[in-house]
Amino acid sequence: QVQLVESGGGLVQAGGSLRLSCTTYGLTFRNYAMGWFRQAPGKAREFVAVISLGGSTLYADSVKDRFTISRDNGKRTVYLQIDRAAPEDTGVYLCAADNGQGYSAYDGEYEFWGQGTQVTVSS
Repeated sequence: QVQLVESGGGLVQAGGSLRLSCTTYGLTFRNYAMGWFRQAPGKAREFVAVISLGGSTLYADSVKDRFTISRDNGKRTVYLQIDRAAPEDTGVYLCAADNGQGYSAYDGEYEFWGQGTQVTVSS
């Protein structure tokens, strides 16, 4: 049974930092591109960042230069470092796994999803 378990969410002040983690179970982690998405109340889910099998990265324009995605294949974990957090970053952050050779911003490409972790940025 495949599971993706996010952690590290919480309340942070604007300008602060947070690190999210997503640990996977039941899949061969090194064979998956890993993405982060987020969903704010009343809004559609949106792409945040993705990291490929080989470590290439892609970011949404809204988070570029503030967020950093990374992966540790030995720990089967993908991370999202959030720096200079802004109130518009508030939402539920979900990680997802894509069994493909590329790395996509399209959520339809992802086979497995976690339950999400809440991030709230206060102004």
